[in-house]
Amino acid sequence: MTAPSTPAAHAVPVTVRVFAQRFSSTPRGARLARRLALHQLDAWGVPHGSPTSDSAAVLVAELAANAVTHGRVPGRDFELAVRLLGRTLRIEVSDTRGERRPPAPGVPRPAPLAEDGWGLLLVEALADRWAVLDRVPVGKTVVAELDLTH
Repeated sequence: MTAPSTPAAHAVPVTVRVFAQRFSSTPRGARLARRLALHQLDAWGVPHGSPTSDSAAVLVAELAANAVTHGRVPGRDFELAVRLLGRTLRIEVSDTRGERRPPAPGVPRPAPLAEDGWGLLLVEALADRWAVLDRVPVGKTVVAELDLTH
């Protein structure tokens, strides 16, 4: 007689990979965050130049640029975390300016000739989901997720 099967016996294991690092709140720090995130994704099997890698590049670039531009506190870094959670790629960018929050998803379009305000429209267009979360003890984290199809 065989033992009855349990749900856990048939569960598909989920691989979790995490890359997290702090960067200086400067344009150079934002560029480095993007480069290192893409390098890490490539090492995890998300090839550079693939649609997922290209979308992640824009998301990291926009969120890091926003952290440097709008979330900068002198002497404080921003943090990037990239998580590969099964079939979801999660990008988190945290800064210490909790009082300066971007608008929630459903961002209004900027005026046609506006020079800023377009970045979160890109985030909204590329991410399957995104949100702004409180960061403990201080600040905020902007999270964007991509559903992986491969």
